Amino acid sequence: MSTDKKSTDSALTAQEPTLRRPVQIAGVTIQPRDPSEDASLPPVAVTPLPVPVEGQHCGLVAIVGKPNVGKSTLLNALVGQKISITSRKAQTTRHRITGIRTQGAAQYVFVDTPGFQTIHGTALNKSLNKTVVGAVSDVDLVLFVVEAGSFTTADAKVLALLKPGIPVLLVANKLDNVHRRGDIAPWLQSMHQRHAFTEFVPMSAKQPKDIVRLLDICEKYLPEQPWWHAEDELTDRSEKFLASEMVREKLFRLTGDELPYTSTVVIDKFEEEAGRTAKRMLRIAATIVVEREGHKAMVIGDKGEKLKRIGTETRVELEKLLDAKVFIELWVKVRSGWADDEARVRSFGYE
Repeated sequence: MSTDKKSTDSALTAQEPTLRRPVQIAGVTIQPRDPSEDASLPPVAVTPLPVPVEGQHCGLVAIVGKPNVGKSTLLNALVGQKISITSRKAQTTRHRITGIRTQGAAQYVFVDTPGFQTIHGTALNKSLNKTVVGAVSDVDLVLFVVEAGSFTTADAKVLALLKPGIPVLLVANKLDNVHRRGDIAPWLQSMHQRHAFTEFVPMSAKQPKDIVRLLDICEKYLPEQPWWHAEDELTDRSEKFLASEMVREKLFRLTGDELPYTSTVVIDKFEEEAGRTAKRMLRIAATIVVEREGHKAMVIGDKGEKLKRIGTETRVELEKLLDAKVFIELWVKVRSGWADDEARVRSFGYE
């Protein structure tokens, strides 16, 4: 080959992209893409990884215990904002709810779990227990919440779920209900024999100084790593979810113990509009699901007064929580036996 011929071939090679051979897979031939096609493709959005900041700590803290020991009240106090519903009725919390508190260089990611169910074997309760077991499987710290001075069979069943190797704080809540503080010392000694708790924290979730003390204790167990959430985030739950929970809280608070805990709430519409007099305006339609016609009458009340009050109190609290003007419509429907129907339990948003 002449020198001129070699020069010409080199020039052509420099100008033309090298084409790869087709990729051969049994029964399939994939033609390589022409490099010119890449220029027409939209840029790929890449989510940057968190930039490590020296001294930042972040970790997952599970709050576990039997029903009605004050877990949701404790979560709200630790976060500094109401994100989990509370009620005197047991078994109010039904979902894994994450609350976030960022303070100084520490970011606490708290997980409030349903109370572990030991009595009823319904599809709903099986779902709740699955949530509890999942929440304690991969965390940095567990807050095992009991009523100060008390330890029942239900407490023991929750304690049995905790895995070795994860530090556990015994949070002896409702200390303000204990009249003889001298009884706490021997009780704590008996609890020490039940489990190798890392620390004991007698306290009341209603006392701000106790919450500050508990946060200081928890901080020691947070690994040094970048924060997972923005500094101003309070929860990973959607506003739609918070709306359904708020309706359910008012439902239980205003109907007392007569309404079975199996009643639930489904959000049918959650729409945001541009507000005229407010920054945001939300239109919400929700259905309260009960199991019997008698329960429906109880929720509606005389001339609809009970249902109206549930809606009003929900609206007021949501406007404060979501910083928006809220319009809410409530309906009541009967769905007998839904808590025993696995398909329906899942359709209502339970895992």
